[in-house]
Amino acid sequence: MSRGNYTEVAEFILLGLTSRPELRVAFFVLFLVVYTATVIGNMGMIVLIKIDSRLHTPMYFFLSSLSVLDLCFSTNVTPKMLENFLSEKKTISYAGCLVQCYVVIAVVLTEHCMLAVMAYDRYMAICYPLLYSSKMSKSVCVRLVLVPYVYGFLLSLMETLRTYNLSFCGANEINHFYCADPPLIKLACSDTYSKELSMYIVAGYSNVQSLLVILTSYMFILVAILRSHSAEGRKKAFSTCGSHLTVVSIFYGTLFCMHLRRPTEESVEQGKVVAVFYTTVIPMLNPMIYGLRNKDVKEALRKATGKQKLWK
Repeated sequence: MSRGNYTEVAEFILLGLTSRPELRVAFFVLFLVVYTATVIGNMGMIVLIKIDSRLHTPMYFFLSSLSVLDLCFSTNVTPKMLENFLSEKKTISYAGCLVQCYVVIAVVLTEHCMLAVMAYDRYMAICYPLLYSSKMSKSVCVRLVLVPYVYGFLLSLMETLRTYNLSFCGANEINHFYCADPPLIKLACSDTYSKELSMYIVAGYSNVQSLLVILTSYMFILVAILRSHSAEGRKKAFSTCGSHLTVVSIFYGTLFCMHLRRPTEESVEQGKVVAVFYTTVIPMLNPMIYGLRNKDVKEALRKATGKQKLWK
């Protein structure tokens, strides 16, 4: 049954993380701190890469794109969650819910591809250092960023339209702190088989294709490192790959826990816990991981702040 036949639900109620009033203020403060750190960290990374000429390389160009995605993800979810911690009326409009769904799916799919692009960049830098500058020109890098955005946001539009075509004609309480697909699907009073199947296919395909690029790239990188006769070269290669591998491990580990399950009551409750880490903590951690583990970023920050010593 299509949405056009009947839709009585004009807004949804977000049940949030907890039903215990005594925890809401503490959660508000905690997530406000996390969100502030996320904005400062990612905006700082973007500005630092923009103003320091030593960071005008493909690797940092892709990193700034990752920071933009993290900002979009966190800003799409966290402000509404913070508002609901202090509000008695925890509602979100039908249109607002669809927009939130759209941005979440779009950013996740785009980040899949962006992490794959970053792995490919490391593969080119380590396996073909003499050809790196010509193969990873500015125009190539721009295209490598645009393609993930087009892919992610167009595919998300298709998925959101599938959700729009569902009928919601009664229950309107979403057992989550944002409009996520699994708990939203549970509220539909029309057939959700097509939507669920599409959701699994899109998630599975995006995971497999991006992981395949990442694993293949690092397989060749590992071979190149093991063949290197320079201890300094091996150390530098491991250093430049370490941050990316850490981010990939956290991202995909959390993603598999969050999405590749049938939307049952139990999975939705578990998903809320995982989603907290996924939507708020990971966007905060990414700039920290790259900043604390990357010598070039630390040098650029030291120069920007005018400090002679920052991290030892």
